[in-house]
Amino acid sequence: MFMKKTFLVKEDYINTRLDRWFRRNISEVPQSLIEKNIRKGNIKVNNKKEKSSYKLKNIDEIVIYNINFTTNKHKKKNEKYIATKKDLSLSSSIFVENNENFVVINKPAGIAVQPGTKSRKNILDILRSTKEFADSLPYTVHRIDKETTGVLVVAKNRKYAQLFTSLFRIRKIHKTYLGIVLGEFQKSKGTLRDELFYYEGKKKIKTIAITHYTVLDCNNNYSLLKLYPETGRKHQIRKQLLIHGNPVLGDTKYRISLTHPGKKNILMLHAYKINFSIAEKKYSYTADPPLVFKNTLKEKYLKIY
Repeated sequence: MFMKKTFLVKEDYINTRLDRWFRRNISEVPQSLIEKNIRKGNIKVNNKKEKSSYKLKNIDEIVIYNINFTTNKHKKKNEKYIATKKDLSLSSSIFVENNENFVVINKPAGIAVQPGTKSRKNILDILRSTKEFADSLPYTVHRIDKETTGVLVVAKNRKYAQLFTSLFRIRKIHKTYLGIVLGEFQKSKGTLRDELFYYEGKKKIKTIAITHYTVLDCNNNYSLLKLYPETGRKHQIRKQLLIHGNPVLGDTKYRISLTHPGKKNILMLHAYKINFSIAEKKYSYTADPPLVFKNTLKEKYLKIY
């Protein structure tokens, strides 16, 4: 049976990629399936074939032919995490900045930024229930690992979500991490440049990861580092430090040996600072490391930064 659905692009989705619009409004399907349907002419913009990277405009009309995927609306409703009273009481202390366009929080360890297959509890769903988001929705603009603590920016509207995403893409947002690692460094500062790999299906993709570092303190066994990632690869800092023989303490995924010196497997990596500019105004935010991080510095005889 021939099916045709027509959608007008709303203001919130201006400058959004066609494939991202499809995932958010139609179905969270693999990129390859979106590309296939675009090639077949099942997804058109203004009755023309456009690339998946096409940026939508206010006057655009999207037409979808012969696709009957389950929409995301029902899926999201089923998967949404409901924040507990404990979550909300803890959330009151994590805000570093709160304004009409975005918040900056000090993310605790053990909570993912977005819901995943292994964990439903996540920062975005908790923020939805806070008074800070009473009149808006949280939009993710970047992520930090579930076990990593520290600075996280969350937009309050699509305009600022797109702005932050653009700033990250052109590397105009600068992040500083603190990390307690195994071993001693030869140089007091330097740059780690490595090839990292990931897979898209069966295809192996090579990427370059660049992280600058400064040694704040060290002894024969441990070092406290300030880390400045230039690129934004998944698990970049953790993977690079392992490659160079200095894994982050408490890292159960990227480590050297079966016996690990990290205490209680708590990851000693903290997103300490973030800097960016919007309309020539400079913004800078810092997040204090958790108590367990400071206590580990004392235990390892390292100076508190």
